[in-house]
Amino acid sequence: MSTLRINRLALLGIIAASACAGQVQNSEKHIHVFGEWMQDGHEHCRVCTSPNCTPRAVERGVHVGYPCEICGYAFKAVAFYTGINDDAHVSFCHEAIDFLSKQAKDLNFYFEAVNDWSKMNDEFLEDVDLLLFLDTRPEKQPEREAFQRFMENGGSWLGFHFSAFAMDGSAYDNNWQWYHDEFLGSGQYADNTWAPTANMLRVETHDHFATENLPNTFLSAPNEWYSWEHDLRKNPDIDILVTIDQENGFPVGNNPGEIWYEGFYPVVWSNKNYNMVYFNMGHNQVNYNTKETLSWTFGVEEQVTMVMDSIKGMMDLYIYA
Repeated sequence: MSTLRINRLALLGIIAASACAGQVQNSEKHIHVFGEWMQDGHEHCRVCTSPNCTPRAVERGVHVGYPCEICGYAFKAVAFYTGINDDAHVSFCHEAIDFLSKQAKDLNFYFEAVNDWSKMNDEFLEDVDLLLFLDTRPEKQPEREAFQRFMENGGSWLGFHFSAFAMDGSAYDNNWQWYHDEFLGSGQYADNTWAPTANMLRVETHDHFATENLPNTFLSAPNEWYSWEHDLRKNPDIDILVTIDQENGFPVGNNPGEIWYEGFYPVVWSNKNYNMVYFNMGHNQVNYNTKETLSWTFGVEEQVTMVMDSIKGMMDLYIYA
């Protein structure tokens, strides 16, 4: 998507004229008298209160600031996580929560981190705009159904690393077809590298808000990389955004038997049917004896840009430093 896209926050976008002469049938000429601003999705609106205005003229404007200084609307992002298994994943959860809390303060959007998956229900999600899965996925059927409804009704989602994991017979069984086969498109886990390594990544397209400000290639933070059951290149619904660079990205991993020397490995992608982006990043390098974090996912500028441009794109605004 081009960076020439209009920043809708810079415009009020008012569409109503001062009088409706010749515009509304069966309505007398009059000056619009608008009522109070009301929240209306990612815009606000107010309706002409004149009894001569039939049908009612509506004035609309995009939100100005977060919370909106006109109607009070605030973009709400909620990160779900478990934060128990694998010290590297726990480290990332803490890092992501701290990072996103700061970004929310800087960009004036609401952010909350939740480690109670029972809150994945219609009532809780009613005023949520963006969900993030930091390390796992919902396991109970009502929670899964609530998430699917959220996405099918236009909600936004960012997922990291282990949130896409499923494997037959494991604690995270391959038992959610909609999520893994349709939504993510990847199917279940197939393979991984070890130990976490920093690798050269290639941006496959800049025609997406997640990648439009990235260079053609960049060096990742150290990560454990996953491969998947399905070849995403064969799925017309999937936009592959970032891959392991074929020329300079190998080898991946450094433990014998868990090293990739060649191949096509997507690490960031989106699904055209949903407002979502999945990032394979999210496994910090840690010392498993001392639990010390040795690398940070958001320690790489390009990964910060990619995640924040994804959030800004989902907010339908761009605020560049």
